[in-house]
Amino acid sequence: MQKLKAHWLQILTHVGALLPLVILAWDYAQNQLTANPIREITIRTGRSAIVLLLLSLACTPIYSLSGFQPVRRLRRPLGLYAFLYAGLHGLTFVGLDYGFDLVLIGQELLQKRFVQVGVLAFLILVPLAITSTRGWVARLGKNWKRLHRLVYLAALLAGVHFLWAVKANVRVPLLYGAALAVLLVARIPAVQNAVRGWRGGLRRD
Repeated sequence: MQKLKAHWLQILTHVGALLPLVILAWDYAQNQLTANPIREITIRTGRSAIVLLLLSLACTPIYSLSGFQPVRRLRRPLGLYAFLYAGLHGLTFVGLDYGFDLVLIGQELLQKRFVQVGVLAFLILVPLAITSTRGWVARLGKNWKRLHRLVYLAALLAGVHFLWAVKANVRVPLLYGAALAVLLVARIPAVQNAVRGWRGGLRRD
């Protein structure tokens, strides 16, 4: 019970991150993935990847605003779950949609720009996922932070991929872009200093 109290936020994060995958598996088993199941799987895995990536990026600004230390430990698992769903998203494309036909996949890659930026976003996430362990943090030292700043580029490319892939309603991709813009602004040193000053003022009051 004490462990549950101490790690309730991490447990909730793992459950929440895995829930879309469980629902997807259940709907697949029950044949409830609409008339075009491959498209539905593609949409769901892509959406989950983007949401989890945003939540991962939001951890540091939330900590800066609230001072709530446990939220900082959620960035790594959320980022890895985002990578998991991004991998499933890509695997659905190359495996279920194109049957691992390298010729057809190559044609899509050459002809469709949303595929190009999606692949680039995923390729950026690969080394970030690999180097997310404590061992790699120690090996890379200061370079670890420099490398992992690329997550913002990956998030930006993922947003462009999302926007270009949507054929009609662009409201959701634009909302994602707005949220990402806020998180990028939160990384500006002047903004971070202002937030720290505001928090310090509240403590004194």
